[in-house]
Amino acid sequence: MPYNILFVLTSHGKMGNTDKPTGWYLPELAHPYNVLKGQNANITIASPAGGKAPLDPASVEMFKEDKESQDFLKEEHLWSHTKKLSDFVGKAKEFDAIVIPGGHGPMFDLATDTTSQQIIREFYESGKVVSAVCHGPAALVNVKLSGGSYLVNGEPISTFTNAEEDQVGLSQYMPFMLETELEKHGAKIEKADPWQEKVIVAGKDGRLITGQNPASAAGLGKAVLKAIGG
Repeated sequence: MPYNILFVLTSHGKMGNTDKPTGWYLPELAHPYNVLKGQNANITIASPAGGKAPLDPASVEMFKEDKESQDFLKEEHLWSHTKKLSDFVGKAKEFDAIVIPGGHGPMFDLATDTTSQQIIREFYESGKVVSAVCHGPAALVNVKLSGGSYLVNGEPISTFTNAEEDQVGLSQYMPFMLETELEKHGAKIEKADPWQEKVIVAGKDGRLITGQNPASAAGLGKAVLKAIGG
């Protein structure tokens, strides 16, 4: 039977209250999508608002030499017609995993989206894989389990680091520093040097999978595939 995977993209296209464009980050969808699609997974893509999910144009430029990412741009229908995230409340049992790509957008919507938090909790408590890469763990930072504890509490987590945020010069625009906020909620941050691959498999039965940055996106996809039995 094919695997069923839910990808969740941001609907937020501006860097805070500036006019700087942001959104989701090209290789962080392209790479894990291709890893999982290559194993004939059924992939559904959702976002808080539904419809077109904004692609960060900076990621297109940054990965212009990455053939896999550039080829993926031909698949625009995948993010132009996303499902509304709220349609998936109570549907965790229909899926094997949830994958949350980064880009700075999730810092502004998924981090505080209560529907997203509910769905992530339902996936995790239903024995499904929960995964996120780069700024994707912003969607995890405020998730509480039914018992009241934070999902990330006591867990090794990999995420876009404060050092990486400083290096790209965007810390001033962030509503919070992701590494710091995860630590506040009990996460044990594990990191590689800036821009190097780091994927962490943690959580109950190895079902909480996180990656540090764009270089970790393919590795995240492979770890998800392994966790669901692929």
